[in-house]
Amino acid sequence: MNHVIGIDIGGTKTAAGVVSTSGELLFTEEIPTLNRDGGRAILDATAALVERLRQRLGVAAGGVSAVGVGSAGVIDAEHGNVLAATDAIAGWAGTPLAQGLAQRTGLPVSTVNDVHAHALGEAWLGAGAAASSMLMVAFGTGVGGSFVLNGRPQLGHRFAAGHVGHFASPYAYADNQPLPCSCGRAGHVEAIASGPAIYSNYLRLGGDAAAIDTKGVFARAAAGDQAAITAVGVGAAAAGSAMGGLINILDPELVVVSGGLADAGDMWWKPMERAMRAELMDVTSSVSTVPATLGSTAAILGAAALVLDPLSTRKDTA
Repeated sequence: MNHVIGIDIGGTKTAAGVVSTSGELLFTEEIPTLNRDGGRAILDATAALVERLRQRLGVAAGGVSAVGVGSAGVIDAEHGNVLAATDAIAGWAGTPLAQGLAQRTGLPVSTVNDVHAHALGEAWLGAGAAASSMLMVAFGTGVGGSFVLNGRPQLGHRFAAGHVGHFASPYAYADNQPLPCSCGRAGHVEAIASGPAIYSNYLRLGGDAAAIDTKGVFARAAAGDQAAITAVGVGAAAAGSAMGGLINILDPELVVVSGGLADAGDMWWKPMERAMRAELMDVTSSVSTVPATLGSTAAILGAAALVLDPLSTRKDTA
């Protein structure tokens, strides 16, 4: 039986695994992403990772037939190029990802943005496996999402679909001024609902900088720190408000929520759900919202699904 390799290229680490045609994840490996060394160095390191996994699988097991990649950045899934990327990976924009990795490995390669890969994994084998349409929204260091319809992520005309953190939020204001967003604009969902944004809001509310990071804010909220409770509540409400609007627009059968904030428990989930339900129209009010189930393996499995079902990478034609 042939296998495929799924790869998840993030800003700090690159994870990969060997996946069977039935979706069994046999084993995984992880390396640091050479995020200051440019696209060529990342391709070289990723190709070496692929080779180690191939050797580990061995010919007797049927070998590896193809590679699927979910990568940070705006990815042209039709041609396999990185169209745009943040400075989290220096020199990544313009990299011929699919072609470069195919030349180095001798294997066919398909690519997509990493959040779409994450959603594909959940739609294939995770929380959305029984749904005909699934909206996945991830809240963590940033805010991203994907709408998967009949097993295919909707990529958009310019392959930029899924930037659900980058539309206006009424919560993203301080002193009547829109909060700056990582995209270079202001007043967006990510500017108030991401993990770093919750930490920044905690400091604006007079919180103690010794909290260090978002986890520290949640710990202080659990201990009764009022500034922390407010910061978490506002971030969760902003997340829910944004999700409610997306649900009204897209009308998914199911909503899957992923990311570090979704794993924070009722302190975040309950105010998020309340704000989301408050936005829903009567006709969409029955939608179910569930946490993601695959964790860090979702993007690897979703990337593998790209080459097990190549139609998943086609640009929207509707």
